[in-house]
Amino acid sequence: MTDVKGKEADAKMPDPVEMSQAMVRLAERSQRLVNEFLARQARETAVSGHDPLNIGSAFLDLNARLMAEPAKLVQAQMELWQSYVSLWQRTAQRLLGDEKGPPLIEPDKGDRRFKDAAWEESAVFDFIKQSYLLTARWMQQTVRSVEGLDEKTARKIDFYTRQFVDAMAPSNFVMTNPEVLRATLETRGENLIRGLEHVLDDLEKGKGQLAISMTNEEAFAVGRNVAVTPGKVVFQNELMQLIQYAPATEQAFRRPLLIIPPWINKFYILDLRPTNSFIKWLVEQGHTVFVISWVNPGPALAEKGFDAYMTEGPLAALDAMEKATGEREANVVGYCIGGTLLATTLAWMAAKGDDRFKSALYLVTLTDFSEPGELSVFIDEEQLQVLERKMEEQGFLDGSAMATTFNTLRANDLIWSFVVNNYLLGKEPFPFDLLYWNSDSTRMPRAMHSFYLRNMYQRNLLVEPGGLTVRDVPIDLRAIKVPTFMLSTKEDHIAPWKATYAATQIYGGPVKFVLAASGHIAGVVNPPAANKYGYWVGSKTPKHPEAWLKAADYAAGSWWPEYQKWVTRHGGGKVPARTPGDGKLTVVEDAPGRYVAVKSRA
Repeated sequence: MTDVKGKEADAKMPDPVEMSQAMVRLAERSQRLVNEFLARQARETAVSGHDPLNIGSAFLDLNARLMAEPAKLVQAQMELWQSYVSLWQRTAQRLLGDEKGPPLIEPDKGDRRFKDAAWEESAVFDFIKQSYLLTARWMQQTVRSVEGLDEKTARKIDFYTRQFVDAMAPSNFVMTNPEVLRATLETRGENLIRGLEHVLDDLEKGKGQLAISMTNEEAFAVGRNVAVTPGKVVFQNELMQLIQYAPATEQAFRRPLLIIPPWINKFYILDLRPTNSFIKWLVEQGHTVFVISWVNPGPALAEKGFDAYMTEGPLAALDAMEKATGEREANVVGYCIGGTLLATTLAWMAAKGDDRFKSALYLVTLTDFSEPGELSVFIDEEQLQVLERKMEEQGFLDGSAMATTFNTLRANDLIWSFVVNNYLLGKEPFPFDLLYWNSDSTRMPRAMHSFYLRNMYQRNLLVEPGGLTVRDVPIDLRAIKVPTFMLSTKEDHIAPWKATYAATQIYGGPVKFVLAASGHIAGVVNPPAANKYGYWVGSKTPKHPEAWLKAADYAAGSWWPEYQKWVTRHGGGKVPARTPGDGKLTVVEDAPGRYVAVKSRA
């Protein structure tokens, strides 16, 4: 406390004139933005109703069942009270000079909200931290112990209870965050003024909706310092541009390699910087790499459906690649929803007798959506109807809607940490290429997105033989005989690895399953030079994922060389390297092209 008191004594009061001028300026901006926000909310309510997330009915059901078992609720409350009494006693002893004993409860490993030393060194802040953790644990255990709820309702209650608990963390408030209090004292409150300016900037950027800045977006530009692997756009249609990358070796594998990225995000997650670019690394291994760069669609493409993404995506790319290289056969990579499209395409091609793809790499891909993880809380009939009404009005789903959904799955890391940094501490967001990409969202056409959510997530028809018909062809994933390499990640919150593993029991050809450490992005974008995360690999694919993991071997480092060793067997030998424009296709423009440069926000 001596240091804090000393700083308090030295601190000077802010200039009242400067302060008043700043507050007047901020108040004017605030009033305008509040009016815009209220108008927006009125429009949203008219379209979606009062409970667009369908949360109210779930918590009413929870409340009724809690009241039906009052004894259990009283017992839970008594246990919480006893924990508080114990915490009070330990804190009182500490304030009286006794040595600090072991805490009643500690944050989970990796919880960065309480990294500041004061959360442990100060008896007051240690009490605040532990009381919050005790309450949070009590709330979540109480709602999880309620019996009689159907699985979907229970999952929704658990998810939104955690959202509430995360939002109420003491680290998110000025008076209960020691780091923020110090900054306020040291800067004479300027951090809070800057923070309010950041809030208003983000509201303006989001046109009335808070679009939290995760990075300094001025520090990056597509084609300048991200997505810079040399190449050319050699083909384009309404839905995509096809990029062919310049060779880095004298010899290349005969079969080119096509990458199908998700259209929910932009392709350059696989080409951020030269040091972590999967695309650049593949080129350096001797592959002739082609990448689909999906369009950022507007209202004119509202009726483009899932079948159009297949025909104008991978199938059109195959035809173009043959013209560019003279090679009919190819290997292919599908990332996330791009992998779901790849599986659909391969089943369609199998029914047509088309065998041009000779191997397939699936990156964190769901095909069986029976256990899609926490994303399922956003997929019920009421929410889908709300979403479809909004898409009917616009012709597309705005990219910010999906970005917000994904961010809430990791709210402490992707929402609240930035609230503290940007708004409470008044700091500028750190320049980070991954977060720049994460903020560069894309829109989705109405027809395609409705088809995908209803038939994959809601009805899980892709996994059923003949459950889906695409361009008059019943889709059966069991007809896929292509050699398959599946890469999933152990901490994936978007495509849970045990759910992705189900495909090992579906595909008709040989399957190699690899499980990388970390999550949906970091586990995939893991260059060998970083020597960061390891992976598990097994020679067999038993029915249950737990059995696979128990028998799997762990290897340190990147999974990329493991894939390279595998795909080399499907490369078709070596030929002289091909340069974009040398074939029958005329170069359209330099990579990364125009489509990827289109922003969702005008």
